[in-house]
Amino acid sequence: MAILILPAKSQAEDIPVSFNFLDQLVFGEVVTGATITIVVYSGTDPNPGDMIAGVPVITSPTVTVPIQDGVVGTIYTIVCTVTGSDTHVYSQEGRLAVITPGGLFSNH
Repeated sequence: MAILILPAKSQAEDIPVSFNFLDQLVFGEVVTGATITIVVYSGTDPNPGDMIAGVPVITSPTVTVPIQDGVVGTIYTIVCTVTGSDTHVYSQEGRLAVITPGGLFSNH
């Protein structure tokens, strides 16, 4: 599985993060459900799941989730797991860095 490298965001930004499952779905299949999980890849954040700012929006084959906050200097892995209309389960993951508003990775 390829890992998506997502554009960095500042701690103050609220951004949409999208995952496109077109190349994974069986012909004619659509996305019927989605769950989002966020874990720390590097850095420290005791509550990475708090970055999820709402429910995933499914516009098959794309799933978009609003992301907020985060800890400056931390890289997160965002995992999107979907169920298709043929009951297949697919997953994608992306890496997201949280930076300062000036574009720096460290808050030191």
